[in-house]
Amino acid sequence: TGTTQMPQLFSLGYHQCRWNYKDEADVASVDSNFDHYGIPCDVIWLDIEHTNGKRYMTWDSAHFPTPEKMQHSLSDKGRKMVTIVDPHIKKDDTYSIFKEAKSKGYFVKKSDGTDFDGWCWPGSSMYLDMLNPEIRKWWATLFIPEVYKGSTESLYIWNDMNEPSVFNGPEITMQKDNLHFNNVEHRDVHNIYGYLYHKATADGLIYRGEKSASKPSDRPFVLSRAFFSGTQRVGPIWTGDNTADWNHLRVSIPMCLSLGVSGLTFSGADVGGFFGNPDVELLTRWYQLGIFYPFFRAHAHIDTKRREPWLFGDEAMNNIKSAIQLRYNLMPYTYTLFHDAHEDGSPVMRPVWYEFPQEEASYAMEEEFMFGPSLLIVPVLAPGLSEIEMHLPGNDLWYQLDQDRVFDASKQKTVKIPVTMETIPVQIRGGSIIPRRMRPRRNTAAMAKDPYTLVVTLDKRGEASGTFYSDDGSSFEFQKNKKYMSTKLAFKRHALSNDVQYNNLHYSNASSKVERIIIKGLKKKVVKIDGNLTKIEHWESTQDKESGLWTTVIKKPGLSMTENWTLRF
Repeated sequence: TGTTQMPQLFSLGYHQCRWNYKDEADVASVDSNFDHYGIPCDVIWLDIEHTNGKRYMTWDSAHFPTPEKMQHSLSDKGRKMVTIVDPHIKKDDTYSIFKEAKSKGYFVKKSDGTDFDGWCWPGSSMYLDMLNPEIRKWWATLFIPEVYKGSTESLYIWNDMNEPSVFNGPEITMQKDNLHFNNVEHRDVHNIYGYLYHKATADGLIYRGEKSASKPSDRPFVLSRAFFSGTQRVGPIWTGDNTADWNHLRVSIPMCLSLGVSGLTFSGADVGGFFGNPDVELLTRWYQLGIFYPFFRAHAHIDTKRREPWLFGDEAMNNIKSAIQLRYNLMPYTYTLFHDAHEDGSPVMRPVWYEFPQEEASYAMEEEFMFGPSLLIVPVLAPGLSEIEMHLPGNDLWYQLDQDRVFDASKQKTVKIPVTMETIPVQIRGGSIIPRRMRPRRNTAAMAKDPYTLVVTLDKRGEASGTFYSDDGSSFEFQKNKKYMSTKLAFKRHALSNDVQYNNLHYSNASSKVERIIIKGLKKKVVKIDGNLTKIEHWESTQDKESGLWTTVIKKPGLSMTENWTLRF
């Protein structure tokens, strides 16, 4: 049913959500605290309480009197906002969406042909018949700022309860003999109702982009709880209402892995757990895992205690901050993975067996996984641990991320590694080249012109390879006018090369500089680097005493991702 739609770059950053941020001052405080404490964040979310009495696409004027100003204050910093828009329409003749939909006969019918009336958050509600293409087209016209009053072009959407959820219905949904377009019974279309609602909403944001002068061709971002085959073409999903306990932390891994291999790779679980109050250890460990969910959002129930990262003391905050910063400095690698998913359907978060199918021991693994082809993630999933056991797949080298240790999987398949609350156990596969951006920033927009760091981890043959993809991060220009760039990176025969495959972005070299190259796994100390016309003057080499392998760090090599180049060692 197709591959994953290329997401906007901001949507791969950190999302801060709860039911509910209570007013504009609360939103402003949360936003400013992210900056005050230096924690990256791209999106702040508003749940159902921001509306006027659960009338979606309205605002509670007492608590959100100037929603456009609120959104502009975020967008001026490069941040976005997401509001919730559910499929149940409050039964109220003064509510313009209800009034128009009722007058046009747009609601799902009961078996006797009258409008179906169910109970959900607003109370008595009716449900749009999304099987009807005319209704989907009408719905998509409602998201332009002229209609969705108080919205701006930096506002994106969350579709919840779209199974559809009906509190007083059988199995908490609508009756199976309810009637849709062309008298189709609900029992025959239940599983696609949420998908069609999700798609119509995303079409609304595409329509908004088509009508926009300032943000034309804007890619949609709409999170959905319900999904079906084809949802990957529309937008992300999440695993629903979870609980703040260690079992839910653990089970989120096979849930997201299963979604990924079935084609729905843009998914995640609520970090911290939706219900309940996580202690500091559980919350920290959840962030340390959550940074490797393809969709990375913290969310919490209205009855839970506030749990923004800075509310648990300096030590916990710094550990959570470090985890979120790791998510951001891996962003060039992550965005490239999403482009791979868009091109060929490969999952971003993938089971170990996906990369190592010959290794039968990996078939039952549910507590460690691969993030793309190059990173092995072994999260801490139980309280009070001082060490964890890690299985090393394959027969090659594994390098601890941002550490000096090297493991040879042909000599030791299982390794015990010490862990503290600071530890995020990540191994880089030998034979990889990973592009990173290491400067701490407030969000993805602030990273746009940052230089790159290339991390090269050699396999036993002394080789490595990787890819890099970039576009404007927001529009459909990469499809419409091929506005993107892609490169292949390789280390072979003692030479590191960048081979630009395609470049229609016309980036200046100044905005795509390589500021550092880290090469791990060299068998000899580097004494000379030949850059042809590029003179390499600054590098340092250190040797790992245990493995005998060398690491060379090249500083300010004067190279760019937009140019072909080769360094010979």
